[in-house]
Amino acid sequence: MTENNILQLFFYLLPAVVVGAVSFYFFKMHITNEEKRRRFILRKENQKEALPLKLQAYERMALFLERISLGKLLLRVKPTSDNVQDYEELLTRTIDMEFDHNLAQQIYLSGECWNVIKTAKNATIGMVRKASNREDVNDAAKLRELLLTGLMDQASPTDAALDYIKKDVRNMI
Repeated sequence: MTENNILQLFFYLLPAVVVGAVSFYFFKMHITNEEKRRRFILRKENQKEALPLKLQAYERMALFLERISLGKLLLRVKPTSDNVQDYEELLTRTIDMEFDHNLAQQIYLSGECWNVIKTAKNATIGMVRKASNREDVNDAAKLRELLLTGLMDQASPTDAALDYIKKDVRNMI
């Protein structure tokens, strides 16, 4: 074969190679787009099923925060004796039991939201312990009174957590 024949063969094959490369590129793009579309449809279906579960978890955690807010907790959990330590233990145990009851909800919440809820729970327990360790608290009734008056002076940690939950839910929907 001469150089002219090779050049002529190259010019005949060049359009076939270009058409083959373009076809390969378009088929690859089509397959990629179909795969993305299928994933999107699957994700949308999963979201449709998971959204009610997530919302239910947020509702349960809002209820948890309402139940451990000091105002409602002190009205619901009455002291069994005049002993301050016994009442502090009862309040702390009640908060922990409520928390343990809702522990599984964390899988449906964002990590940051779960941390805010844990912080609110720990801050509430901290407020109870701090008030019970004061020297002027000598019985359970005085502890209840001090905690209730303390709520008037400062915002409850559960209120901040509830606000965060509401914001998180608004962003989710």
